[in-house]
Amino acid sequence: MAVLAIIDYGMGNLRSVSNALLRVAPAGDRVVLTSSPEVVRAADRVVFPGQGAARDCMREIVGHGLVDAVLDAAASRPFLGICMGMQVLLAHSEENGGIDCLGVYPGTVRYFGRSPRDPLSGERLKVPHMGWNQLQQSRPHPLWSGILDLSRFYFVHSYYVAPAETGLVAATASYGVDFCAALARDNVFAIQCHPEKSAEAGLQLLHNFARWNGKPA
Repeated sequence: MAVLAIIDYGMGNLRSVSNALLRVAPAGDRVVLTSSPEVVRAADRVVFPGQGAARDCMREIVGHGLVDAVLDAAASRPFLGICMGMQVLLAHSEENGGIDCLGVYPGTVRYFGRSPRDPLSGERLKVPHMGWNQLQQSRPHPLWSGILDLSRFYFVHSYYVAPAETGLVAATASYGVDFCAALARDNVFAIQCHPEKSAEAGLQLLHNFARWNGKPA
């Protein structure tokens, strides 16, 4: 019996993530919502969700004593970052004049801007980017199994990830600019959208994660 831990640091609608994973996890596996570093360290798989501001996220992770547990999980077992849980894996965010993040990967989290425009139509785009958008898969990965390229996922965000290494990019999306919508390396997969709100494609991604051995292929 495997244990899948969802890290609870007080930010985000974690109940939707938990309910979605309970639907797709293998029979007998446990899905636990926890703020305990010890439980995170003992889990077989770890989900790191979140929404809101990077500064608040980092403050709560530190306040809950979870930094080392998150870093350990990202270095050692199947790890899924969702939304803010993807962004703070990078070194730095432009938010609020600049904030240092966890630094698992080099790169910056950038603001879409006050009034981005569609490059084809010139139409102004609203920020935050909110709603359904296509994901273009950049390369094969076990978490894309059963998910057609250009499937639509649900996004809510004002900032996007710009990793310093193009090899980290696992999918892109377009909203005024083409941006990294998913990144992957070794045992880590992180995605900007909310798979728990993304209908069948999102549930398939969570299904795949709940069975993933942490190897990229």
